[in-house]
Amino acid sequence: MSALPSLSDSSTATPEPGQTLPRWKAGEILEITITDLSSTGDGLGRWDERVIFVPDTVPGDRVRLRLSHVKPRYGYGNLLELLSPGPERVRPACIVADKCGGCQWQTVGYDLQVAAKQEQVKSALERIGKFEQVPLDSIIPAPQSLGYRNKVSYPLGFHKGQVQAGYYRKGSHRIVNLNQCPVQDVRLNPLLAGVKLDIQDQAWSIYNELDHTGALRHLGLRIGRRTGEILLTLVTASDDLSELSEQAAVWMATYPGLVGVCLNYNSQPGNQIFGPETELITGEASIREQFAGLEFVINATSFFQVNTEQAEVLVEIIKRELNLSQTETILDAFCGVGTLSLPLATQARAVVGVEISPATVAQAQANAEINQITNAEFMVGDMATWIPAADWHPDVILLDPPRKGCDPETLACLETLAAPRIVYVSCNPATLARDLDQLCHQGAYELIKVQPLDFFPQTAHVETVAFLRRRN
Repeated sequence: MSALPSLSDSSTATPEPGQTLPRWKAGEILEITITDLSSTGDGLGRWDERVIFVPDTVPGDRVRLRLSHVKPRYGYGNLLELLSPGPERVRPACIVADKCGGCQWQTVGYDLQVAAKQEQVKSALERIGKFEQVPLDSIIPAPQSLGYRNKVSYPLGFHKGQVQAGYYRKGSHRIVNLNQCPVQDVRLNPLLAGVKLDIQDQAWSIYNELDHTGALRHLGLRIGRRTGEILLTLVTASDDLSELSEQAAVWMATYPGLVGVCLNYNSQPGNQIFGPETELITGEASIREQFAGLEFVINATSFFQVNTEQAEVLVEIIKRELNLSQTETILDAFCGVGTLSLPLATQARAVVGVEISPATVAQAQANAEINQITNAEFMVGDMATWIPAADWHPDVILLDPPRKGCDPETLACLETLAAPRIVYVSCNPATLARDLDQLCHQGAYELIKVQPLDFFPQTAHVETVAFLRRRN
């Protein structure tokens, strides 16, 4: 019987078919061929009947790896050597793609990226959602695969006497220092490179997440793709930033498009980027953006899709599928700043948006007023408690929840509204499938259409919109 290769034996003879492998262990070295991409972005290969997940690999790659973690039927490995590249492997646009955790698929050809995302949605709906026949349309690729992000938030660090800003290294909280990023709007690159040098010159303290000392935690940048307006936000654990107003004025004079500098306070330990309080230092507290034929005002912490152009495609798909006749009432259950509901309001009788954040609701209402939309109302509330008190039955429910999806109680409450149609927008196929299972197999809805869209090129993330119709 062939033994699995060990650290002292790098031979990689494949076991004979039907043979039982002995127990494997972390540290052993294997050679495998990568055959698939997982939903987490890792390459996936097989050793006999076992599955191995290997980051930074592409289908067709022949690789040597060291097992890092094993279970009886699957394991995880770290790439030691690319023995031969697969046909879908491409040269990354990013010079630190092998280190940075911001993108998983810089080395994966774009056609394969979108094919993998299509399969990811299909697999989730079949396995988790228990749909035997998925009404799945072909994924819509992004208009551009680089330079598309309109918002970035970079953790700040201090290493060898230098202020750093960038994304975390893969699997760690060590920062990969960046001066530019190929997936963000190119107009943000000068600010990423320059602002951290000014932070260094000002000798402002950098937050240490181990002992919770220091001030500055994140550098946030947001740009209106159509207007070019930029908002700079520093996230800090304290207000111990001398001469901030003076430095902010210098930034305003230095960087074209910069309309405002804000300070967000977050003293809580953990991974949440923004805190509840934002202070305007100079300029404007929001940027303007032209979106779906309307003008939107967006502040530092508001949710707005990071891919403006693809979000407009999503809105057009929803408009086309709903085919509204100005007689319908719409409930936007996670309304944000009105990104979905306001473009639909022009074709509906009335829109009601609900959001848990008072500041976001105020901004949604302001966006309605800017566009002279009088049939849209926005209110503060949690859906699970707001719905039971609502004495109306909308014709359409829009759902665009966070990545975690909807909780069962919220979905059960939504069922009581008996809306004829539901539109569910999701950035997580797994939680989408779980929630559709409850709505369709346990509830009164049937799944009519599923449309994936690539909002996040170079990553394993995918956006999906599902259309549901109430039975009878």
